Amino acid sequence: MKKIKILAPINDFISLKCAIKAKTDCVYFGINHLNMRARNSVNFKIKDLKKIHKICKKNNIKHYLTLNTVIYNHDINTIKKIIKYSKNKITGIIASDNFVIQYAYKNKIDIILSTQNNVTNIETIKFYAKYVNTIVLSRELNLKQIKEIILMIKKYKILNNKKKLIKIEIFCHGSLCMAISGKCYISLYNNNTSANRGICKQNCRYKYKVKDQFNNKMDINNEYIMSSKDLCTIPFLEKIVKIGVSQLKIEGRSKSPEYIYTTIKTYKKALKLINENNYNNKNKIKLLNKLKKVYNRGF
Repeated sequence: MKKIKILAPINDFISLKCAIKAKTDCVYFGINHLNMRARNSVNFKIKDLKKIHKICKKNNIKHYLTLNTVIYNHDINTIKKIIKYSKNKITGIIASDNFVIQYAYKNKIDIILSTQNNVTNIETIKFYAKYVNTIVLSRELNLKQIKEIILMIKKYKILNNKKKLIKIEIFCHGSLCMAISGKCYISLYNNNTSANRGICKQNCRYKYKVKDQFNNKMDINNEYIMSSKDLCTIPFLEKIVKIGVSQLKIEGRSKSPEYIYTTIKTYKKALKLINENNYNNKNKIKLLNKLKKVYNRGF
């Protein structure tokens, strides 16, 4: 079986240490702002890149910098400075804005196309493949759609910027937005803090009571009507492995080191069991129980 890599979130050196201990293959992180967890996470400083690079290189871990927010004119010089400074201190960047992609490509930096781009079809993959190494598919796709895309990549021999078949990454675990990625404006409307700038106030996680224009209240059992349950692919991970994704991404840059360690460890164990043809219901239940011990909103 082709080795599937785990891409894990980190937000400080403690969580990086936990990710290494759990034997992750790759990590991703943000610095200051201009990433999708600008408000929620601790985040590193740009001066930390040298130390991150040294630690990750020593432990043979790929490390990706996230620059995947909406970018405005006043951000352009900052982006240029970050990319130039980080060039030899990271494995690559996770980006969504076309300028960021273009500038990183020009500077010969590996690029993972962010889920913020909502890639849902083969023609979009053809367009971006020449610039990027890996594409994170939209989280709204089902297994059948993901499988079809991967088969078409092989059929049409769609190559990435390294002249190899474009790699496909999907989210395997963590929090989900109630809206399509990059298309939610509730926080911006209510709080003037844009989710697409990494400063979402998570209004969808609040309790709501629903009533119509005539003041008739809707009878609902769960007041958290917009708060999505978390994604957990343990129950069907073997199907994901079978269709041929290259990387599994864990959401959680605002989560605790314990969450990061446990989630990586659990999914690494699951992949090992699948590879050994020992991924049965009994083992799935054991793995799920481990994940339930760390923060979650239900699966």
